[in-house]
Amino acid sequence: MHDYLHVEPRPRVGRPVQHDPREWRVTDNLPTPVPVTSPEIDAFEAWFGDIFDQLFGDRP
Repeated sequence: MHDYLHVEPRPRVGRPVQHDPREWRVTDNLPTPVPVTSPEIDAFEAWFGDIFDQLFGDRP
């Protein structure tokens, strides 16, 4: 029986993946401190509010 459903994977586009984390280099060009908007804070509080309360306690 032939394998008609076997699909070859698409070739990767871009640089090859480096699998050794010791060779990874992380850089950024973000300002210090990183600006955060009120809607971003609201989103974090909506999703992680319970965890923040456990970590930091209830704050007014």
